[in-house]
Amino acid sequence: MDNVITVADEVRSAFAGELIGPADPGYDQARRVHNGLIDKRPALIARCHTVPDVADAVRIGREQASEISVRGGGHGVAGLAVTDGGLMIDLAPMKGIRVDPGRLTVWAQAGVTWKELNRAAAGHGLATTGGVVSSTGIAGLTLGGGEGWLMGKYGLTIDNLRNVEVVTADGQTIRASAQENADLFWALRGGGGNFGVATSFEYQAHPVSTIHGGLVVHPISRARDALACYRDLTSSAPDELTVYFNMFADAAAPRDKYVAMAACHCGDPATAEADLKPLRQFGPPVSEDIKAMPYPVMNTLSDAGYPRGALNYWKSAFLRELSDGALDAMTEALHRCPSPMSGLGIVPYLGAVSRVEPTATAFAHRAPGYSLLIVSQWLDCSDTDVNIAWARETFEQLRPYLAHRQYLNNLPADDGRVARDLWGVNYERLVSVKRRYDPDNAFRLNHNINPGAGEAAR
Repeated sequence: MDNVITVADEVRSAFAGELIGPADPGYDQARRVHNGLIDKRPALIARCHTVPDVADAVRIGREQASEISVRGGGHGVAGLAVTDGGLMIDLAPMKGIRVDPGRLTVWAQAGVTWKELNRAAAGHGLATTGGVVSSTGIAGLTLGGGEGWLMGKYGLTIDNLRNVEVVTADGQTIRASAQENADLFWALRGGGGNFGVATSFEYQAHPVSTIHGGLVVHPISRARDALACYRDLTSSAPDELTVYFNMFADAAAPRDKYVAMAACHCGDPATAEADLKPLRQFGPPVSEDIKAMPYPVMNTLSDAGYPRGALNYWKSAFLRELSDGALDAMTEALHRCPSPMSGLGIVPYLGAVSRVEPTATAFAHRAPGYSLLIVSQWLDCSDTDVNIAWARETFEQLRPYLAHRQYLNNLPADDGRVARDLWGVNYERLVSVKRRYDPDNAFRLNHNINPGAGEAAR
């Protein structure tokens, strides 16, 4: 990578974006991502404003860099958006958004966050499934699958994807959709950043403006009964109602532990009142704040729990069922958690998500069930080892209740080495697509699909 720095002046004259090296102002800010645990130093950062900038950056990286990373929103917990010593292609300046209310579509570039997309779409009374933390970038979340508040009714983010513009490893710009480069379009819906640099996305949007939702909080002593309520509610809930289950401590009073059910109902207000009644009647709760609100507001309710710069280490899994044994293990884990910023969350894979065939997209996790996220989060670097150990130990204690599946977007960098846990029956086909579009594995700083892999890699 030293060669990139040596010829930097020559490269700068031809590159229309910004090239930032370690000695340049703004370098430290540009290399930082949401997860404060990540402290990598690229040899060069290419901040791209246009698609030709991205194509040029890919060529620079292929010719002169030890490795290439791609940064969209910079929210990925694994920190794979940043290279140590290579070239980081930074898409954050690419903020274009277009809403077409007639076609019910939203087009957005890869530097857009869900807060920005949701706000633009809401201006036309529209929404699509996106992340539950509004500062998350659209690109990484989409390529990994895309959980969100509207998933019960409209499926994952990838189920609402119409086309993607991609700069491939050879520097070419192509479009992937059901009609064009259909094999690539299939792979991009759940295969992560393995196949090129996605520069823009077009989504199917839906008439969603006001939703009914919010948080109902109960003491940890009521955890078992709360889970039973949650299990019954989600198993019979209409598609319009998505409810997450969370276990957390009070950051202001860490000894106080809670469970919460966070609900979002995107259907008719009269129906919402009836559908949410079991949730509101269970208790009494410590607090309850279910109300009508604009959809973009719903998408910000988790923001305070994930502050930028906090140190994060996560574990991802899927629960076979919501058993009492799993709940006991989760409750015990929360009580011994070393940080009040940590917790556990359950996301239902029910409704529209589970009605898509596992092979229809690269995202194979379509069986009805629940996604589990173990969030370890802290502020002091000296506490790193104990907090990472807590997440790993909690995962191992929950292993008897887990399915052999993992959600790509929630994995730390040291996870995801067993391909079948990420892509299941789709892995061999993904290898084939990788060989076609990135045979040299230029885009390997990710949860990687090795183009040289075969059945033995599973």
